[in-house]
Amino acid sequence: MQSERRRRLTPAIADVRRAVRDVLRAEPAPEFVLVGLSGGADSLALAAATAFEARRAGVRAGAVVVDHRLQPGSADVAAAAAEQADRLGLTPVLVLTVDVGSGGGPEAAARTARYAAFDRALAETGANAVLLGHTLDDQAETVLLGLARGSGPTSLRGMSVRNGLYLRPILGIRREQTHQFCVDSGLTPWHDPQNDDAHYARVRVRQTVLPLLEHELGPGISEALVRTADALREDSDALDELARGVLRDAWSSTARGGQIPVDDLAAPSAAVRQRVIRFAAEQNFGALLSRSHTLAVARLVTDWRGQEALNLPGIRVERQDGVLTFTVLDTHPSKGLPRSYGTSRH
Repeated sequence: MQSERRRRLTPAIADVRRAVRDVLRAEPAPEFVLVGLSGGADSLALAAATAFEARRAGVRAGAVVVDHRLQPGSADVAAAAAEQADRLGLTPVLVLTVDVGSGGGPEAAARTARYAAFDRALAETGANAVLLGHTLDDQAETVLLGLARGSGPTSLRGMSVRNGLYLRPILGIRREQTHQFCVDSGLTPWHDPQNDDAHYARVRVRQTVLPLLEHELGPGISEALVRTADALREDSDALDELARGVLRDAWSSTARGGQIPVDDLAAPSAAVRQRVIRFAAEQNFGALLSRSHTLAVARLVTDWRGQEALNLPGIRVERQDGVLTFTVLDTHPSKGLPRSYGTSRH
């Protein structure tokens, strides 16, 4: 038995297990995790590695399978994934069915529904983390799509290994390694036909754009994109921390919102100033401002010419007597922004 176990510890299995082990044992270490399992190679390799490593780390490990009901036979796919989780020894195994809306496009709507299901699974089981099967290739695709869309540091920073209750243990593992893990482990992953559907921008990036870049510029493009994301995340985190400090010191609450002295916004750099504006709207009103919105508010500080108040999504911002006043906007904004204002996040 021991020689068989050693024989089956291939490089792919060792790499994926090591990545999971590092996350399960990093502080703060989770006590009870759920693997987000679709049945595809990435999440299946993650589930198998988690089942193995969790026992050794003294961590409870279950799984949650989300049936998006977007394809014929999706219930059968979900049931097969749940059966694989059972065989791996994960418990409990939840299969949750969701209704996918249409807001933000099909990919964004499915993601919103999926994360709502994960939150529900955490609440129902008492688990304190969900493990997600995003790989290095997913990270590279995310960064490249962010570059193409001009999304700014929010997208270019990519995904984090640890983001609250969501952990991504195999974010440094290549997709080919998860497929090899499944082959070496005798696991049969499900292949999502949408992964070959060129209607999706991510699929075109995966199948056409990245291979073309590799061919024309040489190997290592995906790794370079991920290094770029890592560097941008460090810079963005530092700027975020500065902006939150400015907001904490400068913000004063009012009956219907709050105020920030113009001088407190004029002093920082543009990158910090726009973050302060965005965080003020998000933290105090739950309003998500685009870059165009934050720039419009910033002009009330840096290019003051007696502009009228701005009606933004959920809030109204105006300058009076050297103070920017943020108030709740009860009605849908109908003026204050030119029609060309976009929706890409800063």
